[in-house]
Parts: sequence; C-alpha cells; structure tokens
Amino acid sequence: MTDFEIKVMNDMTVEAVSKAIINETSKWKFKNSDYITLVDALLDLSLSKTQTDLSTKKLIKKQGQVKLNFPLKGKQIRIRLFDKVTDYNIVKSWSEDEFGRWFLLSRSYTRDVTLDQLIEDERNILGIITLPDSTPIGLMGYLDKDEFHHKAEMRKLIGESDYRQKGYAKEATMLWIQFGINNLGLKKIYLNTIENNIRNVTLNKELGFQVEGILRKECLVDNEYYDLLRMGLVVD
Repeated sequence: MTDFEIKVMNDMTVEAVSKAIINETSKWKFKNSDYITLVDALLDLSLSKTQTDLSTKKLIKKQGQVKLNFPLKGKQIRIRLFDKVTDYNIVKSWSEDEFGRWFLLSRSYTRDVTLDQLIEDERNILGIITLPDSTPIGLMGYLDKDEFHHKAEMRKLIGESDYRQKGYAKEATMLWIQFGINNLGLKKIYLNTIENNIRNVTLNKELGFQVEGILRKECLVDNEYYDLLRMGLVVD
C-alpha cells in the first residue's frame, strides 16, 4: 500500500469518527470548550491504548494456522455453531429489539434481507456467543463467503443487553477472526457499519480493520438516511 493510499484511508477514518462524535455529542449540547476537553481526553486515551492495541493484533496473528474446533473458547465466552432448532427464537428476538435490528440493517444490499433468508443462505456461517455455562448472549456471522476470492463479510451482535460494553464483543470478534483465517482460509474480512456507531468503529479499528470507503446516504432507517462505512481487514 502506498503512502498516498494510507493517507486517504486515514483521512476517511478521521472523517467518519469525527462525524460520529459530533452526532453523539450534539445530543448532550456540547459547547466549544467541551470539545477542547474532549480532544485532550482522546489524546490521553490514544497514548494509553497504543500498547493494548499492539497486543491485540499480535494475539490474532500469534495463533498461526492451527485450525480451531467448536466451540471456540475464550476467557469469558464460547462460540458454537448456530442451530436453527434451538437458536432461532432467541436470535429472532435479538434482531427485533432497538439495538439488535442493526445486525440486519447495517449492510450494503440493495434489498431487505430477512432473518430467515440470512439463515438459509449456504454462503453464510453463523455462530452463537455463549458464556462458559452455555447461556447464549450474542451472535457472530460470516456472510456471502466467497470461495474464489477468499473473503467474507463479518457481523457481530451482543443480543443480551446486560452483556454489552463489557468486553464480550471484542473477545468474540477476535475468536471469529481467527476462525475465519485458520478454518475458512479467508484472506480478507470486511464489514459494513452505520456511521453513527462510534463504539463499533472503534472496536473494529482496534482489531486492525481500516475504513475503505464511505457510502453516502446508503441506508434509510426510520425515515432517516445514514452513511455506511466499509471497513476491511487484509490477512498478510
């Protein structure tokens, strides 16, 4: 990748994240002085997170090409394959709440896709995130798996609200990336995320994803248009 291409990607990332921050902070009636304080706080956080981010990327690469067996095991969670008989109802309930519906909406398709269509498509692979005691809390997915180009779209969802923003999504995503690389032979993992989901964008950046493009006014949700960010992780 050339220096120019890197600069373009970084500029798009800054634009996307900045816009998301403005959208969120406007709800809290931020003043100019508040933004100065915010910039200082962001700088402090970026310095403290540098070492953590490097460790995360090393951990993903460290596994080598050893194939993983289901259930995938992390410190806090497990991931098993989706079972339509036992998992359909709970996944349906997750996808219908205010937060979970974005699992179906955050995409660049030109037509709506139902949960049933998502499940029945043989190109899609779904995994259920559980606690060590087998309690289901979320969903991971690879969609449109392309055998020829060795790429797929990744999606994630912590369906149970009590387990959001507690590190479960990050650990599940790391396991799912490793599964995609080692077991599916993926050379590129990409995702599409709504531009106002700052937490999701930040998590993806921490795991090595880069903004590849911004699709303007791509999704119409509740009579409001949203930009869609395309982010990608290229496997060296």
